[in-house]
Amino acid sequence: MAATKIVVLDDDPTGSQTVHSCLLLTRWDKATLTEALQDDAPLFFVLTNTRGMSAEHAALVTHEVCVNLRAALDHLAGQGQVIEPILVSRSDSTLRGHYPLETDVIADVLGPFDAHFLVPAFFEGGRITRDSIHYLIADGKPVPTHETEFAKDSVFGYSTSYLPDYVEEKTAARIPADHVERFLLDDIRGDVSQRLRKLRDNACGVVDAEEQGDLDRFAAQVQDVAADGRRFLFRSAASLLTSLARLPPQPVGAEQMAKYVRDGRAGVVIVGSHVKKTTIQLTALLEQAGTVAIEVDVERVSADREALLQETLAAVTQAHEKDQTPVVFTSRSEKTFTSQQARLAFGEQVSALLMDVVRNLPRRIGFLISKGGITSNDVLSDGLALRTSRVAGQILAGCSVVCCPREHPRYAGLPVVIFPGNVGDEQALATVFKRLTAVA
Repeated sequence: MAATKIVVLDDDPTGSQTVHSCLLLTRWDKATLTEALQDDAPLFFVLTNTRGMSAEHAALVTHEVCVNLRAALDHLAGQGQVIEPILVSRSDSTLRGHYPLETDVIADVLGPFDAHFLVPAFFEGGRITRDSIHYLIADGKPVPTHETEFAKDSVFGYSTSYLPDYVEEKTAARIPADHVERFLLDDIRGDVSQRLRKLRDNACGVVDAEEQGDLDRFAAQVQDVAADGRRFLFRSAASLLTSLARLPPQPVGAEQMAKYVRDGRAGVVIVGSHVKKTTIQLTALLEQAGTVAIEVDVERVSADREALLQETLAAVTQAHEKDQTPVVFTSRSEKTFTSQQARLAFGEQVSALLMDVVRNLPRRIGFLISKGGITSNDVLSDGLALRTSRVAGQILAGCSVVCCPREHPRYAGLPVVIFPGNVGDEQALATVFKRLTAVA
């Protein structure tokens, strides 16, 4: 009988925000994927970062991962280790990302599939789905996501949070809304196994969920049906992964995460996200004793890059020498661009500067907090140059802690907080800082 492994292609590095003890891969060559397939954890993540790419680049990266995964699976099968993966295209809980492009590529290389499911609920971030409408909980009230700032994204915007219509819109009517299978709360709280068995030809399904138990029931039925040979693909936020993986509690609790800080020393915070929530959280963080604000003026990135870099590094070093935590953040003003390509190109310039900062941080820092999904991916893959890292757990709902390997040439054992831009309340960033510095 084939073993199973949950393989998550994550379009930014925040999908591990509900699980622990698993590998994050920033490389996807055959050898690295083979190592991850043989790891003891029931799942692993491939950090593709495709949400920060053009559609063309995202397709190429997704295709490369899938081809190499197919080769790794075939290699292990040839050695008698047959693995039937459960494939998840993990993306944003506010419906942004390259859908259906990524699921199409996965199906083309690793299919055929009987169905693919959209499961965007993310309870830790206040995202639920009811009657096939996806909501964000704001001030205790459900707001349809198409009425939020996220639906106005200049790259991934959309006009409806009714998921069948969203599918029709994003697929340019290739999948009509009335062809989408709706799995409502009453359905998944009952028995949907026979419906699952009848799905064919990569049918599209959208799944309601208001609490973790809803996805626990759905995932258990999906896995039972899949064990009989049915093949399903998922486009989901993070909460589904909790249900698929069925992990025990994390080994170190959120409020004890200071245990990982190197010698109790001050750390560094890198803030790249520009969403409104991040700016509010940043303001609250900078009110904490022991923090130092270091603003990076993005208007200088093109014309005055080297001077800007050196000034930033000097300010960081000065703060560290005083046992303070420098908070490096990009200027908060929102720039406008003539095209999606121009926006992405500018974002790459800003990220490259921030990664030069990360590469040259003081060697003795105690911890690193990375705020923003794309920023966090770049920190892990570029700034810290990690091939793999392992998730220790969550320091706050939706915020993972990973640790650099002990053999890292500059930051051995450094704990890194992956903090998505749109997660947490106004005090969330300050709360993480206080937990790492053991401030009551």
